[in-house]
Amino acid sequence: MCSSAAKEVPHWKEEHMTSRMSESFEECLYLDYHHVYEGCIFPLHTSVTLFLLSYCDTKLFKVTLVPSDSSAIETMTLALPKNVNATFLSRNKLSPVIQSCRLPAVVEKDGTFCRAGLAVVLRHIIQKNCDMDPGRKDVCELLGFKKTCLKACAEVSQWTRLCEISIPLAIESFLCGSGKLSTAIPVEVLHLEKKLSEPVKVHNDDKIRRQKLKQLTLSETAALTVGTAGNVCEDKEEPGMKTGRTAQEHEELELIAALSKLTEDAIPGVASREPSHIRKVKSTSLPALEHVFAEGLYFTLTDVVLLPCLHVFLAFLSKQQTNNLTSLPLISSWYLRVQEVPGVKKAAASCGIQFVVFEKWPPATSSQTIDCNKSDEEEKKMNSESTPFIGGPRPTMTKLKEHGIEATFSPHLCPEWTLNWHSLPAAVCPAEGKMSQERALRKQQQLNNLISVVTKFAKPGFTIVDFCSGGGHVGIALAYTVPSCKVILIENKVESLVRARQRCVELGLNNVWFIQANLDYFTGSFNIGVALHACGVATDMVMEHCIKAQAAFVISPCCYGFIQNTKKFTFPRSQHFRDVLSYKEHMVLCRFADQTAVQLPLERRLTGKRCMGLVDLDRAWAAKESGYSAQIISMEPESCSPKNNMVVGVPSKQHNISDTTENV
Repeated sequence: MCSSAAKEVPHWKEEHMTSRMSESFEECLYLDYHHVYEGCIFPLHTSVTLFLLSYCDTKLFKVTLVPSDSSAIETMTLALPKNVNATFLSRNKLSPVIQSCRLPAVVEKDGTFCRAGLAVVLRHIIQKNCDMDPGRKDVCELLGFKKTCLKACAEVSQWTRLCEISIPLAIESFLCGSGKLSTAIPVEVLHLEKKLSEPVKVHNDDKIRRQKLKQLTLSETAALTVGTAGNVCEDKEEPGMKTGRTAQEHEELELIAALSKLTEDAIPGVASREPSHIRKVKSTSLPALEHVFAEGLYFTLTDVVLLPCLHVFLAFLSKQQTNNLTSLPLISSWYLRVQEVPGVKKAAASCGIQFVVFEKWPPATSSQTIDCNKSDEEEKKMNSESTPFIGGPRPTMTKLKEHGIEATFSPHLCPEWTLNWHSLPAAVCPAEGKMSQERALRKQQQLNNLISVVTKFAKPGFTIVDFCSGGGHVGIALAYTVPSCKVILIENKVESLVRARQRCVELGLNNVWFIQANLDYFTGSFNIGVALHACGVATDMVMEHCIKAQAAFVISPCCYGFIQNTKKFTFPRSQHFRDVLSYKEHMVLCRFADQTAVQLPLERRLTGKRCMGLVDLDRAWAAKESGYSAQIISMEPESCSPKNNMVVGVPSKQHNISDTTENV
């Protein structure tokens, strides 16, 4: 975090000097440390994490900084929060599970359960503090409505992508590189400014707006009464005087309502029903909700992430004395409101943050508004052709056929192979994962298909990664079946991983790691990647990870209808398909590939199966362009799942494995 001066007494210690202290911690928090710029720790992910620790005032974690080189250690004392005791450890001394993840990361005491990535780590810090001290309402409310703030991965959530990737990286680049040569505000920051101008969408919108109307009515009535008592005639007030005063009061009312959510005592008693004159007002006539904080009315984890990033950015601009500040009126207003949140100034002081004081912010000019809109248009352009398609998939399929492209399926490598489920411990079986017997049987059949192929590729000492592992059905069965291999379960939902770990403990398995993270935060090496029913573009993300690691993959795709262009992926994937189909035509195949449910007519299901085959053929050809041999296989029996395709690929250079497969 920011600091105006070095602290007199270093509060970091060598790792070997803190072995006794580490025994009292159940979890260790690892943070990158590259350098200090303007008194701030980089990367900004580290500054954000340390700020949250200060805001929570927690000492539940043993904090370890991982410097980029030995020279960085000397500057660490310049920026650490006063209430954080940290050790340092060189990267080559990190445990294998930490080395396989991008930081920040939290590892439990046994060293097999790791949480990686900014959003995942921050949410875990908050949840851990809530479990230890449920009375800290200000901390618990950071997770937002239904505890979903920054829960979705960056591929599907704009706010997660903005907080976890776009804003920190853009500001780091601006401050450490191009920002010294250019005065242009990063597009990502302008995009945030634009988002703060969008209408607020919150749960129970109608009720909150009626409460606001009631507050506004009471405020106006009180103001009128005061005016009458002071013999102030309404018609003698200067034009705009009453309106301006009311607008200021309105803003204060919303801020008070937002801050009251952070404390138990400050919440006013609310009647079960509003007065009749409030209830009769039409929804279209209710006052709009204004942005108090980043995502709407309430102070959440999103604001915690943005504050350190935007603070150092605004501080830099203020020192440059440029006119760029005038293009960020909404961000500046947010910056001031955040400082009124109880505990923020204390946490900032601990981290050495000295809030920037600005004069009155002038309104943005029309040219600045255009710049904001420009960044928005670029994001929309990717999916500009995703309008509903009228008609079926036959014209698209016919077009592909005319170019010699048809769905083809290779013979199953092991059609009769099956695990002897009756002889396996109960914890290995899918039924242990809390599902019906009928569904458990189908799940067993699905696992037979994937495991039969994986075990054909696996060799002693191999590392197998079960991506999007859920409750660990595939990974646990593999760990038990091939104990000579290490199995890593990667899943974003902590509840699923906890369930999987319980099953592994019951089985006594010691060859399994558990990593809660979005896929991008896993960077370890491995030999085989497997995924059962990876949803939408998750299949493409898994394939990308495997190709980068030059690992074989066995993937069963799912949710074809959710496929769409993203920041990382555009469709069609292969050059062969791109030469024939547009994005919109490819989306037609994806939408109809989901038409395979058993209750649908047979003809529609067969068409859906062909569409599935074509979408996966595009993926297989994309893998071929990256030096892989790949094939598409149908599960046996096909009735085990409506989504019964498997895409199997191996690097072409690995002849010892690829000999078992047929090139597409």
